[in-house]
Amino acid sequence: MQTSADRQDRHQYPAHWEADVVLRDGGTARIRPITVDDADRLVSFYEQVSDESKYYRFFAPYPRLSAKDVHRFTHHDFVDRVGLAATIGGEFIATVRYDRIGADGMPATAPADEAEVAFLVQDAHQGRGVASALLEHIAAVARERGIRRFAAEVLPANTKMIKVFTDAGYTQKRSFEDGVVRLEFDLEPTDRSLAVQRAREQRAEARSVRRLLMPGSVAVVGVGRAPGGVGRSVLGNIRDAGYGGLLHAVNKAFPENLGEVDGVPAYRCVRDIGGPVDLAVVAVPAEHVPAVVAECGEHGVQGLVVLSAGYAESGPEGRERQRALVRQARAYGMRIIGPNAFGIINTAPDVRLNASLAPEMPRPGRIGMFAQSGAIGIALLSRLHRRGGGVTGVTGVSTFVSAGNRADVSGNDVLQYWYDDPETDVALMYLESIGNPRKFTRLARRTAAAKPLVVVQGDGSAPPGHAVRATRLPHATVSALLRQAGVIRVDTITELVDAGLLLARQPLPAGPRVAILGNSESLGVLTYDRCLAEGLRPSRPLDLTTGATAQDFHRALGAALADETCDSVVVTAIPAIGEASPGDAELAEALRSAAAAVPGKPVLVVHVELGGLAEALSAAASTAPAAVEKAPGTEGGAHRPADRPPTATAEAASPPEGTHLIPAYPAAERAVRALAEAVRYGQWRREAADPGKVPEYDDIDERGAARLIGELLARGEGLTISDAETCELLGKYGIPVRRALPAPTPDTAAEAARTLGYPVALKATAPHLRHRADLGGVRLDLADEEQLRRAYAELTELFGKPEELRPVVQGMAPRGVDTVVRAVIDPAAGAVLSFGLAGAASQLLGDMAHRLVPVTDREATSLVRSIRTAPLLFGWRGSTPVDTPALEELLLRVSRLVDDHPEVVAVTLEPVVVAPYGVSVLGATVRLAPPPARDDLGPRTMPAY
Repeated sequence: MQTSADRQDRHQYPAHWEADVVLRDGGTARIRPITVDDADRLVSFYEQVSDESKYYRFFAPYPRLSAKDVHRFTHHDFVDRVGLAATIGGEFIATVRYDRIGADGMPATAPADEAEVAFLVQDAHQGRGVASALLEHIAAVARERGIRRFAAEVLPANTKMIKVFTDAGYTQKRSFEDGVVRLEFDLEPTDRSLAVQRAREQRAEARSVRRLLMPGSVAVVGVGRAPGGVGRSVLGNIRDAGYGGLLHAVNKAFPENLGEVDGVPAYRCVRDIGGPVDLAVVAVPAEHVPAVVAECGEHGVQGLVVLSAGYAESGPEGRERQRALVRQARAYGMRIIGPNAFGIINTAPDVRLNASLAPEMPRPGRIGMFAQSGAIGIALLSRLHRRGGGVTGVTGVSTFVSAGNRADVSGNDVLQYWYDDPETDVALMYLESIGNPRKFTRLARRTAAAKPLVVVQGDGSAPPGHAVRATRLPHATVSALLRQAGVIRVDTITELVDAGLLLARQPLPAGPRVAILGNSESLGVLTYDRCLAEGLRPSRPLDLTTGATAQDFHRALGAALADETCDSVVVTAIPAIGEASPGDAELAEALRSAAAAVPGKPVLVVHVELGGLAEALSAAASTAPAAVEKAPGTEGGAHRPADRPPTATAEAASPPEGTHLIPAYPAAERAVRALAEAVRYGQWRREAADPGKVPEYDDIDERGAARLIGELLARGEGLTISDAETCELLGKYGIPVRRALPAPTPDTAAEAARTLGYPVALKATAPHLRHRADLGGVRLDLADEEQLRRAYAELTELFGKPEELRPVVQGMAPRGVDTVVRAVIDPAAGAVLSFGLAGAASQLLGDMAHRLVPVTDREATSLVRSIRTAPLLFGWRGSTPVDTPALEELLLRVSRLVDDHPEVVAVTLEPVVVAPYGVSVLGATVRLAPPPARDDLGPRTMPAY
């Protein structure tokens, strides 16, 4: 009889099961299969497990593993017997294994689809979410090997392990027999198990970022002995910002007798620091970084900010150096911001961390900022700083992250942190690339439902050093999908800051109706025109004349805000001439008091060269940091800045509770653009509260479609199926395709017409003529055989022989509007449904709308109305409106097909004629292929390196 140990080589080592994961406390671990080489690691691991945990695992005292046990637990066939280990620093901290069993509970092989599963976690690592992560991964492995159900026997006192199983979200059955709790659960992911997995992912990734942004102690590695240099500058920035934790300076070149640098305790290596270090800022040449990472890992450092350059941005050699850096840091359970990073900032009063190259600490506020490159980070901070005295006021920065090459921590991780960060009301992101569009879209949708997310997206080309998944979607399509997820998409840093300031300072508008008032008729008209251009509904501007007083502005603004037909107000102001004109402070107070009397509607000011008005509106003078007293460190030999006394600047930066500061803009188009984005975002928030549902259709034959797809894929890895097969597959989802018969000769064309019945259409289906009625390759409304033969002769005379034209005859569809429906599965973004009008004009203008699959009924309705040419569907210029409900149903059926069967990687319906009653699909193509891997349905993993 062949033993499972003899089957060790039945499958090669499954390297794709290896993964890095973020644990509940924000640390990281590596999960990998257990092999025969792990015997010593297993024995060492078991020796560190308490007797109680061993008892819970084996239901009896089990002080040590026998040689037979070690052999059994390290020899696997990777099919019927599998073991996984969670490791930190190469050593085991937890294990999990399954053994396939039959109906009698004895060891079995496929097709048996049940397995027993058991865990063991070192006591020191219990409570970190290790078992939950291992369960997700062992379940994914089991599904891959044809196992559909797990069984586990647990002692009733082992409540922690029972909770791991019951909280996982799988469909379960529990029984109690012979003093043991037996749990059985299906491994097919459910809505609840996915929700549990994503909630755990959010908590873990948020905590991993929180550990970086809120460290209790910081070491700057690479502090120069002389003033200047990156390390010395960052050390000074942290000190001058008033960081409230322990600060250390590290450089292996320091003299042994050097006690401190710039009042900060100095050490030659991280290991020499007496207490724990939460964060290390690394500013040494790239070739010395591995030694620093090893020191930090051995000392228990939780995270790294790597400012050093010379990684993937420098070419293939640097790219491999970057991969090695990430692997090394993760082996110690550390996360990395960088390399080639600009740094991080946290303005919270109890943190005040400026671990960046920014020489000044931004003013504390409610805006979170993320950038990738240092240049963009500088631009963002400087733009906010320049407008600090004029517009931002107290609306400064909560946290700032410049991730550099974002080899590890990315925008997705920071989004997870901002989602439930009480200090951040608005998130601003400049994304030069999106590493995981599918995940980013999911996280963005959830974040945008809670707080505004404003994004500048790069042109789609990844900067050097950025690992980005390949996507076949055009840049415009990705942008449209981000908007669908609630992201406020803007094009420049200026627009990013403009929108962020409005959203951070004012309530969301309830609709597009805008009141305009001010002391300049021409500026009011300009604002009015820009509102129309942005799709808003402005009222006629109210001109207060250049002689308007502050009281005039107060009365007019109060009346506008009280008007139920107004959703927002834009106030335009120019310098007034004469001693009676209101001063800046007087006008600002008049506007502020009027807005406070009628809260709930946003107010914006467009000012032209008004000097101090913007400052008065923001009630703040500068984003420069308040003075910080510097004192040499005493406690623990570390540097602690002295408490800062209250200053006039700090007091002025704190408005009364509940006050909405009024943002001011130097140009009408900037103010209106920001307002328009806020209006669209407010509309999305209201619609997101009721996203609709994915309807069920009784006539869909999902199983029949699956059988047909399986039979077709058995012929090849990827193929475009024939017209007949396309019609059969679409028919199983209630999508009829109007029949078209080949017509290689005039006689066969006539025979086809008699079969279909007149009137008919004659079409050339050659690739260069397909769907190109504008080229003359289509003849419509042929009422009899004579017209058909004449049309046939014209086509062959104009375009060539029938074998070149590939003509077909098709019955005429009711007249209507020609449209196109497409669906594609993109490896990076997922399944996308697209809709637009057919024809060269729409293609030339790129007038297509897009939604992520599965599409709900509400999304299908909005999809039809999202294209610029949508009025043609609704009776434009007196034409007859067409049957858009039937069109929406077609879109929903295509969405269901692609969502139910990921093997359907591309669908094109063109043209789809939408008539006053019903729709007709006149042409269709379907491509099948093995579905791309969906990591969003698998276990939690960090990006592979």
